[in-house]
Amino acid sequence: MITVTAPAAKQIKISARQSNAESMALRIAAKKGLDGSIEYGMGFDEAKEDDMVFTMHDVTLIFAPEYGPLIKGMEIDYDELNPGEGDYHFIFLNPNDPNFVPPNPNATSCGSGTV
Repeated sequence: MITVTAPAAKQIKISARQSNAESMALRIAAKKGLDGSIEYGMGFDEAKEDDMVFTMHDVTLIFAPEYGPLIKGMEIDYDELNPGEGDYHFIFLNPNDPNFVPPNPNATSCGSGTV
């Protein structure tokens, strides 16, 4: 359903360690903005009974079932927004977002959501 790249998984593990949240999952939230774009939130949390749960690269992700249609097929990456500047962010590559631009391996910037 969601793909997490190796760099994103590595940063999630670092963040969990720094937050003393290594035993918790990373909760993903999504909502449609007024312009139809999708806005994202993330934070460490305990899974609730009805949560969707999956693990990739030894990172457990959870989300409420109602977010499924918004995030189905999404990839979470962690990359430098402007190469050479050291400005790294989580990047949400989501084909369900009307502003989604498929990755171009020759591009120097990304047209998807960031956190």
